[in-house]
Amino acid sequence: QVQLVESGGGLVQAGGSLRLSCAASGSTFSSYAMGWFRQAPGKEREFVAAISRFGRSTNYAESVKGRFTISRDNAKNTVSLQMNSLKPEDTAVYYCAAGPSRSEVTIATAVTSWGQGTQVTVSS
Repeated sequence: QVQLVESGGGLVQAGGSLRLSCAASGSTFSSYAMGWFRQAPGKEREFVAAISRFGRSTNYAESVKGRFTISRDNAKNTVSLQMNSLKPEDTAVYYCAAGPSRSEVTIATAVTSWGQGTQVTVSS
């Protein structure tokens, strides 16, 4: 299985931007579709964005469409999430995820590998 390590979280004011990165190791990165999930205190983990194995297709949760962009670099074994126009409701722990296909990596129970998470806090 692939091992995932996130970085790039932090504290930002509303309207600001952050870029999260996830480094993968231990397996062939291009074998996996990749995604990002988030979990706010007291809430279930929710899907944010997904990208296909070679980056040709992406999909997003409605709440982040037009503000967040997922990308991947298979040569560097990394996947990133560019977050713009951040809102206080984006505050959560963000998790990198790997799965067998883009459609499956949108479903938490179908994810095969998780990162440890990185905290994003957006102040109003």
